[in-house]
Amino acid sequence: MKSVLLFIAGSLVTWATAENQPDPVDSLKISRDLSLDEVVVTATRVAKGTPVAYSEVSRNELTRKNDGQGIPYLISQSPSVIMTSDAGTGIGYSGFRIRGTDANRINITVNGVPVNDSESHTVFWANMSDFASSVDNIQIQRGAGTSTNGAAAFGATVAMQTQKPDLKPYAEYSLSAGSFGTVKNSVKLGTGLLHDHFVFDARYSNVQSDGYIDRAKANMHSYFGSGTYYGDNTLVRFQTFGNIEKTYQAWNGVPSSLLDSDRTYNPCGEYEENGVKKFYNNQTDNYWQQNYHLMASQRLGDLWNMNLTLHYTHGEGYYEDYKADSDFEKYQLPEYINGKGDTIRKSDLVRRKWLDNDFYGVVYSANYRSERLQMSIGSAVNKYVGDHFGRVMWVKSGEALPQPDYEYYRNRGNKLDYNFYVKGNYRFHPYLNGYLDLQYRGIHYTIKGSDDKARGDVDVDKHWNFFNPKAGINFQKDGHNAFISFSVANREPNRDNFTEAKPHERPAHETLYDYEAGYSFGNERFRVGANLYFMDYNNQLILSGKISEIGEDLTSNIKDSYRMGIELTGGVSITHWLEWNGNVTLSRNKIKDYTHFMDDYDNGGQASEYLGTTDIAFSPGIIANSMFDFNLKGFSASFNSQFVGRQYIDNTSTKDRSIDPYFVNSLRVGYVFKPKFIKELGVDVTINNLFNEQYETNAWVSTYISGGKVHKYDGYFTQAGTNVMARVTFKF
Repeated sequence: MKSVLLFIAGSLVTWATAENQPDPVDSLKISRDLSLDEVVVTATRVAKGTPVAYSEVSRNELTRKNDGQGIPYLISQSPSVIMTSDAGTGIGYSGFRIRGTDANRINITVNGVPVNDSESHTVFWANMSDFASSVDNIQIQRGAGTSTNGAAAFGATVAMQTQKPDLKPYAEYSLSAGSFGTVKNSVKLGTGLLHDHFVFDARYSNVQSDGYIDRAKANMHSYFGSGTYYGDNTLVRFQTFGNIEKTYQAWNGVPSSLLDSDRTYNPCGEYEENGVKKFYNNQTDNYWQQNYHLMASQRLGDLWNMNLTLHYTHGEGYYEDYKADSDFEKYQLPEYINGKGDTIRKSDLVRRKWLDNDFYGVVYSANYRSERLQMSIGSAVNKYVGDHFGRVMWVKSGEALPQPDYEYYRNRGNKLDYNFYVKGNYRFHPYLNGYLDLQYRGIHYTIKGSDDKARGDVDVDKHWNFFNPKAGINFQKDGHNAFISFSVANREPNRDNFTEAKPHERPAHETLYDYEAGYSFGNERFRVGANLYFMDYNNQLILSGKISEIGEDLTSNIKDSYRMGIELTGGVSITHWLEWNGNVTLSRNKIKDYTHFMDDYDNGGQASEYLGTTDIAFSPGIIANSMFDFNLKGFSASFNSQFVGRQYIDNTSTKDRSIDPYFVNSLRVGYVFKPKFIKELGVDVTINNLFNEQYETNAWVSTYISGGKVHKYDGYFTQAGTNVMARVTFKF
């Protein structure tokens, strides 16, 4: 944090000297070199005319919505996207699915650098609080997308580009406050162009919230800083961003039996003492993450440019749990005989599970652009090293703790991920172009050490070599655009697929065959589009109902499953001050030849039930969004709506194990003043869940047989009712 404050202070000093610099807008040389900003991430983004289904979220849209919620909330009205939040507000732990695909199958990049955790394959958005304040735009490629870096895109790619340097000095302060004790403070500064070559930008943010769910507090600090050098045909940029978060756990959801009576109940940290229910006050998640990117882009004549990025990310943190009546054996603690002569083998205790990891690598691309051919040749090599370890901090029966901060397990994940690709668009005809994308990806992944279940050593040593081809044809003329494409994507199992599986059930890699066809038409007043997709999976890893030896849910490879659907988009400029946009996804998501497993307490072991063709969990048949935007003479307003159909929370297609359909609306109104003493003063108010819909966006379930009947444990993640956020923004 000290380095961040020093960076901001330095920016203030250099900003003060910028008034004597020449007007950068009039500099043709700089305008030419600033075009390098547009090619820094060319290799991992989709250009117009590429046969891929995609949508974009602009900086203006991100800024308009950003009251402190994470990226999942801000993109939630893009086609086929649904958002979920543990705390019920979009602040803290949140996530999203695209086409029903979960977060660890969605590729996330920042300026082409992978963001997904190398082992879990997911992105923990609590570690990127208010990152939207430093993002210029987000492109969402649905389906397998194009070749990129990091985790396989098994349902979508989300490519984020950070803010471009502003050539004029600026300062901005934003304050948001509202329901559930939510407060966001954000400060942004920029020097403008210094000495015709240098630009510096910085941001600091703090987001705090009590959360809708009981005790689901969050306190998150984040920063962003960048320094850019513009030379003749050269751009060099160093940027760093990071986050410190402390959030109270809200990971377990509300049991279905309480949804009608106590929708904010949070069982995390619950225990009993002398028959009295209590909650542990430090049942928290704590994590620190810092990212460093050094990027260089060089123009090599009129046709070629090259990009090179060196990156390093360090993450460190833990979550703390109160574990009631825990067996000493599981924590490698010795049993002992108390003063009464009793052998003590269990007690209440507090543990911390730690992760300390480093991720670093290099990303390179060479890009060629002529009148008929656009081509990228790229490669990346990324290395991850992550230590997982656990410590017992306190035991109620103190004699059982051999030493303070007693370490009871430790293992290390080590992953090397490398790829090479070549891809290009070639225009065969003024209206017709072809696309070809060929990628090779290699992975070496090991886990060595002791596990956290006291089952002995973990020993994983796996190699994968994947070939991922993609091809398509695109037609464009007079506002009409049509395409067809075929893609192959392969994905390796994640850490849990190995550590939570039984020894004889090692997971296999998954393969996706993605068929897409789309059509769109647009002019200044009217836009319409339709995209058909068929995503055919081989060996998809899904929840099977099987459990490990210590009772945790397991995934298994399912031979045949698919997702198919149509995505409809449309928009119309009703007047110069009123616009409507909308999208609808209608889909069918099925598993073939599915067998469900559950505990059988009557007979021991597990019972199985063959169900044939069933729905894939968390894949609603309909997702629909409507967005009205009003803008006139400084006044703006938006009215947004989302409908999500029924989602089954396991793969049995059973209604009492599902999330009910929901229809949620929000209203935002704002006004921008232009006073003489500052550049701009903006105020706005947002009412989320305008009509107080009671709904859930995520859940889990575990079933068992007892007394000849099927019973269940479950948890539903309820979302906040009507809530309000107000914001004021000062721009200088």
